[in-house]
Amino acid sequence: MRALGYAYLAAILAFLYVPIAIMMAMAFNASPLYELPFRFDLVWFTSLMHNERLLTAGWNSVWIACLTAVIATTLGTLAALGLARHEFTGKRFLQLMLFPPVTIPWLIIGTAMLIFFFWTGVGRGLHAILLGHVALSIPYVIVVVGARLAAHGPELEEAAASLGATPAQAFLRVTMPILAPGIVAAAMFAFAVSFDQFVISYFLAAPGTATLPVEIFTAIRKGFTPEINAISTIVIIASMSLMLLVARFYRFGGER
Repeated sequence: MRALGYAYLAAILAFLYVPIAIMMAMAFNASPLYELPFRFDLVWFTSLMHNERLLTAGWNSVWIACLTAVIATTLGTLAALGLARHEFTGKRFLQLMLFPPVTIPWLIIGTAMLIFFFWTGVGRGLHAILLGHVALSIPYVIVVVGARLAAHGPELEEAAASLGATPAQAFLRVTMPILAPGIVAAAMFAFAVSFDQFVISYFLAAPGTATLPVEIFTAIRKGFTPEINAISTIVIIASMSLMLLVARFYRFGGER
């Protein structure tokens, strides 16, 4: 039974990672049609450096995801603190309303945002994409940071206050160090949600502007080229390196 369990786990991992490995390998293949035998070449990375559309779309995705992570993490952390540390009328309703944006299909949310932004005069463009990504990421941040707060009650903050700490000192020296792993995880989650978001970006992008997922979708419709493999390989290596770096300093799973 143990051998069967290991085989089952290996099959799942292979199903998830073998296509990614093949996609990355084809970025280094000289053939534009993925022909074998494999011939190592960096021609598609060189070609990518001259593809203004992919580079511009990639840069749009990066700065929108960074701003989304900063704004959503700040607002979501403050909201999580308010929900965890205070009692007020409508608190349960607000907590309940965190889940519909997570569970409702993004197609419906994208359509609703498009109609709402046109009705309010916001329109379409990178600013609208940023607003949409922030609105979509805040519930995830509140859930992640709220889970961290739920594991640590207000006792330490009260102890700091009893020893003469001001509210600002208690927050900076007690609450923030406790929340730091949760805040980092929430920021990475918000960045990933924004960077990977296709539906809302597709609905809210103005003509001539696009994020990387939208541009890749458009490029695939016109004709798939290994330049997409090249930029996807760069994104995978960068994201995995960032994840390993963060995991090096934060033990999200706790200590044994």
